[in-house]
Amino acid sequence: MFCLTLEPNHLSIIEQMNYIPVGLGEKNFPQNCFSDKSGNNISKKNKYYGEYSFHYWLWKNYLDQINQNWIGFCQYRKFWSLDFTPNNELNLKNLQKKILKKIPDDFNEFDVILGDPLFVNQRKIMKFLKNGFPLVASNPMVLFNEKARNIKFHFDLMHGRNNLDKAINLLDKENKEDFKRFVNNEVSFNPHNMFICKSKTLLNSYYNEVFPWLERCEKLFGFDDLKGYGLTRIYGFLAERFLSYWFKKNAKYKELPILFHDISGN
Repeated sequence: MFCLTLEPNHLSIIEQMNYIPVGLGEKNFPQNCFSDKSGNNISKKNKYYGEYSFHYWLWKNYLDQINQNWIGFCQYRKFWSLDFTPNNELNLKNLQKKILKKIPDDFNEFDVILGDPLFVNQRKIMKFLKNGFPLVASNPMVLFNEKARNIKFHFDLMHGRNNLDKAINLLDKENKEDFKRFVNNEVSFNPHNMFICKSKTLLNSYYNEVFPWLERCEKLFGFDDLKGYGLTRIYGFLAERFLSYWFKKNAKYKELPILFHDISGN
């Protein structure tokens, strides 16, 4: 289990969890800490790619060296668990007892574990109006029909109108049609770019599809004009939606709760 963090002072806590710390961002981490900065890397794009700058590093430099069946990813404030616990009931002490430490044997029938789905159609109507009145005005049906508040609508609202459609048009023919159908029909996705994959062959196949696509998207969106969090991290957000689609299409999956607790606190 790789646990991604931006803070060097998290390393000892992550190691106590028996997870592998990964240091990302601009702060200095020990040389023996996993990062995205050595070998064949895109660490300079971390601001835009988020977790995927490490996924790229893993794909290009280390994946072949992993011998374990299950390969997982979590973050310094988002962790896997077999059972859900509300945020206000978590602290650093009981978090250690609640996080996933071992994949149960009966999970071996699955190829990948995804986070419990995030339903994008359940936000309050006023938030839709506040964040994207022109978008809502162009399609008032979203106010009355929950199915109209699909993944595409949510992406347009949060990350730029029609940007998802433009990116999908850069996919190969098979994925283009299937992914377009997915974002227009589904009202939830598996969030946070977190997953646990049983096969590095399957993981490599995913990387071989997602990274060439994101590279083509760079030619469309670039970096210089990406302002605000919703656009600056657009490559990570595109990958987040694609992840749900791709693994559900190509693998047998199981969903698990994700716990929220920032280990910077108590």
